[in-house]
Amino acid sequence: MEHMQDQDLEAASAPPQNADRDVILKVRDVSVSFGPKAVLDHLSLDIYRGEILGFVGASGAGKSVLLRTILGLNRKSSGTIEIFGLNTDEINDAERVAVDMRIGVLFQHGALFSALTVKENVQVPMREYLDLPQRLMDELALLKIKLVGLPADAADKYPSELSGGMIKRAALARALALDPDIIFLDEPTSGLDPIGAADFDELVAKMRDTMGLTVYMVTHDLDSLFSVCDRIAVLGQKKVLVEGSLQDMLASEEPWVKSYFRGKRARQIDLTARN
Repeated sequence: MEHMQDQDLEAASAPPQNADRDVILKVRDVSVSFGPKAVLDHLSLDIYRGEILGFVGASGAGKSVLLRTILGLNRKSSGTIEIFGLNTDEINDAERVAVDMRIGVLFQHGALFSALTVKENVQVPMREYLDLPQRLMDELALLKIKLVGLPADAADKYPSELSGGMIKRAALARALALDPDIIFLDEPTSGLDPIGAADFDELVAKMRDTMGLTVYMVTHDLDSLFSVCDRIAVLGQKKVLVEGSLQDMLASEEPWVKSYFRGKRARQIDLTARN
């Protein structure tokens, strides 16, 4: 049994075997400051097609800042960001729209529009980027809602009528509305109970495997890192301190990484996984 669990741990942290290993997102020497305060300082990171990357770091280290900078929501002071082989500083408006259509985003608290139903929320990207008849948008939205494991009757409910787990799934359905190549997840399991978080992790892994997605996941959740992430990057001192497999994290002697992955809570999770 212990041997089988060791194999499971290795499988969880190995890169997907069917990935092309080409770089879908390239961040080079990116710096971001807010006033006199530098948040990111010449940070570089690659994201490979087909992988689930877990991006971790201390609270306030700048994880969400980097995500928002990649998405073009924060202004960088230096460096380059290439996605799908295109430099985001050099693309024209039409290319920017084409790139945006290949990206899905799930923000930390779902960020659903409270005045819209789940179905209408899922249709927001369709209305923004596509010219489709209402009937087809309804069919596509219901398909995405079913895809993320929500019941059909959730389509006509408002966010205030949903549980935390259902809000996350509805937000994921919206992120998948345009069949993106890469999705960005900002703390997707925060606020969920352990069972709900595990179910969401399983859903993300299934989406990656069935839809060929690349997943960039900002997370504090050790369970997610242990169970679904193929590779992990650690943000600290305004840069990526360490990146690699779960085994690389467990072997690292960098103080924050050692404390995070081999501290008391980490040992408990590791033991649980092996029982």
